Amino acid sequence: MRGIHYLSKLKAANIPPELLEKGQNRVIDASLTLIRERAKLKGELLRALGGFKASATLLGVPLGHNSSFLQGPAFAPPRIREAIWCGSTNSSTEEGKELNDPRVLTDVGDVPVQEIRDCGVDDDRLMNVISESVKLVMEEDPLHPLVLGGDHSISFPVVRAVSEKLGGPVDILHLDAHPDIYHCFEGNKYSHASSFARIMEGGYARQLLQVGIRSITKEGREQGKRFGVEQYEMQTFSRDRQMLENLKLGEGVKGVYISIDVDCLDPAFAPGVSHIEPGGLSFRDVLNILHNLQADVVAADVVEFNPQRDTVDGMTGMVAAKLVRELAAKISK
Repeated sequence: MRGIHYLSKLKAANIPPELLEKGQNRVIDASLTLIRERAKLKGELLRALGGFKASATLLGVPLGHNSSFLQGPAFAPPRIREAIWCGSTNSSTEEGKELNDPRVLTDVGDVPVQEIRDCGVDDDRLMNVISESVKLVMEEDPLHPLVLGGDHSISFPVVRAVSEKLGGPVDILHLDAHPDIYHCFEGNKYSHASSFARIMEGGYARQLLQVGIRSITKEGREQGKRFGVEQYEMQTFSRDRQMLENLKLGEGVKGVYISIDVDCLDPAFAPGVSHIEPGGLSFRDVLNILHNLQADVVAADVVEFNPQRDTVDGMTGMVAAKLVRELAAKISK
C-alpha cells in the first residue's frame, strides 16, 4: 500500500496532475527499457548459438497486493530463483534437459512492480506495464516467457500479452485449488480470484481446463458454465486421472499456456501458500500431467508461492523451483 499512501500525500499537497503523470511515465519507460534491453541481449546471444526454436525465459512479476488474504507472494520471484540455483540438486530436468544451457532457460529479471506502484501508478496502467514487459520478451526470438509470480492476478496481463502478440487465443491448462473466475471479487476486478474471468471476457483463451479444484463456490461453477470452462474437481480426480494425464491441447489455436498455482498441490507437499486447502494433487500427479501433455507450450506462469508461510528449510520454494524447471523443459525446443 506504500505507493497509494504516497500518492495521497502528493494529492493533498496539490501537486499538479500533469507533473505527477510525467514522472510516472518516466518511471514506466525506464522499467520497460530495462526489460527490453535485457531481452535484446539474451535474444542476440541465443540466436548466435542457433539450432533451436524456443528458450524458456524467466520474467519475475513480484505483485502481491491483489491477494484477498496475504500479500507474501510479492516476495516469491527471488526465492524461486535462489531455489533453482541453490546447488542442493543438479541442473538436469527429469526429461534430461540442462538448465545451465541458455537454450533451455534464460532470465531477463523482474518487472519493478513495487517501485512503479510507489509512484502512484494505478492497477490499470500497472497491468499494461506487465503486458508490455511480456511482449518485449516475446519480440526477441527464441525467448518464450516463463513468469514467476506474484499472486494469480498476474495471469491476466500475461495471457493477454501472449494472445495479442501471437495474434489469437490460446488454450490454457490451469492447475489450482480455486477456479479464480469470480466476476469481481470483493469489488476488485483485478483480484487474484478474478483473473480468469478477465481472460475469458477478453477472448484471450479458446479453451480453459482447470485441474485440482477443491474450493469452489456457486458463483465459481456458474462462471465456469458461462465461459465454457472444463472444471475438474479433486473429488473426481481418481476417475479423471487417465484422461488428465494424457491431454492433447492447442490444435487450431496459437499455442498452449500453462498456469500453475502452487496451492494446486496438497499442502503436505507445499505448505508455503496463502490459501492452505487440504486434499490436493500430489507433486507426481502434477508432473505426470505436465510430462504427458501433448501441446506446443508457448508460455507459462508459476504463482501464489508465499515465502512468508514456507517451512524453515524452504520446502515450498524448492517445489516451486522444480515446477519451473520442468516447465522450462516443456517450453524449450
